[in-house]
Amino acid sequence: MPDAPLLVIDDLRVSVEDTEILKGVSLTVDRGRIHALMGPNGSGKSTLANVLMGHPAYKVTGGTVHYRGEDIALWTPTERGKAGMFLAFQYPEEIPGVTVVNFLRAALSARTGTEYTVLELRLQVMDAMKELGMESEFADRYLNEGFSGGERKRNEVLQLAILEPELAIMDETDSGLDIDALQTVAQGIEKSKSPERGFLVITHYQRLLDYLTPDVVHVFVDGRIVATGDAELAKRIEEDGYDAFKEGAPV
Repeated sequence: MPDAPLLVIDDLRVSVEDTEILKGVSLTVDRGRIHALMGPNGSGKSTLANVLMGHPAYKVTGGTVHYRGEDIALWTPTERGKAGMFLAFQYPEEIPGVTVVNFLRAALSARTGTEYTVLELRLQVMDAMKELGMESEFADRYLNEGFSGGERKRNEVLQLAILEPELAIMDETDSGLDIDALQTVAQGIEKSKSPERGFLVITHYQRLLDYLTPDVVHVFVDGRIVATGDAELAKRIEEDGYDAFKEGAPV
């Protein structure tokens, strides 16, 4: 459905071991827009990210998720990735023995259905790394092995630049970063913006939004979206904290 919104989440309810984590989440992400989802630790933000990518540990008990107009309830994580959905992990895993460039070659080949040689992809990766301020030898290191927190997050943004997904879900990519790395991550997201791509940027802190201006901000508390607005809403969070948005708090 070419005219359908990129992502439509409608009354999504999710449980883990009979404990309800997501309690009726509804959210629409259009192409060309950056949505920031902000909430305290333990509110269910990462659960939402994992569910969108089809993580089997989570049980969807109600609601729907449509991507490009299609219900993706039965899609595997691989099918979602091939269709242009991308998740930047909060805690990226190490993969010893697999270099960054080989990982990206395999991922891009699976994403596009085109087999790339290492040389073809290396040229593309080198250009992207230069944009991100990464050293050239980074391409030949084993994926995330011995990487600092900042290097792991830069690598996630490098994947975003190479794979060019239609929907990019960034799960607390800013966590644990110093100011320089934070700016690099924000700039990488900004450079990856396009009229055909939508972003769902999940964060706990307002500081990422000092360098990245979202089109829409959602406040996520206790498994629900409790407020939606523009970038000014993020400033209110900085001033009043998340307690101001909890049930029973004064408006």
